[in-house]
Amino acid sequence: MSLLTPDLGLVFWMLVAFGIVVFVLVKFGFPVIIKGVEDRNKFIDDSLLAAKQAQEELANVKATSEELLNQARLEQANILADAAKSRDKIVEAAKGKASEEAAKIIDLAREQIQLEKEDAIRQIRREVGLLSVDIAEKVLRNSLSEEKEQMNMIDRLLDEMNIPKS
Repeated sequence: MSLLTPDLGLVFWMLVAFGIVVFVLVKFGFPVIIKGVEDRNKFIDDSLLAAKQAQEELANVKATSEELLNQARLEQANILADAAKSRDKIVEAAKGKASEEAAKIIDLAREQIQLEKEDAIRQIRREVGLLSVDIAEKVLRNSLSEEKEQMNMIDRLLDEMNIPKS
């Protein structure tokens, strides 16, 4: 017998053993293996579907978060604009109030100055009047020392006043 050519009996028994192994594998092994491959295939498909759904949900969540972030930015901008408007209104109101107060203070100061000016003018007139009377008294005493001069002066004053002589 040669090593490279098998005997017919050996080939027969090898075919019988191979047939039994194939039969056992087809009957018991392949259904389990096919079921495992199908289960694995189903698990992979389910995992891909779940991953796709998760990816869609993540995209939705991302879009929602972007929308919320944009809304928050808009609200922030609105709040800042409102705050700026309120600040400007408050500043304008304060300026207006300060202007009114300044105007009142200036008016009061003008009135006070006017009153003091009028009072000063009255005092000056009073002083001028007193000085005039004092000067006139001294002049008249010197110039009207005689009775005739006094009568002439009275007549002249009465003429100036347009009062008829008695």
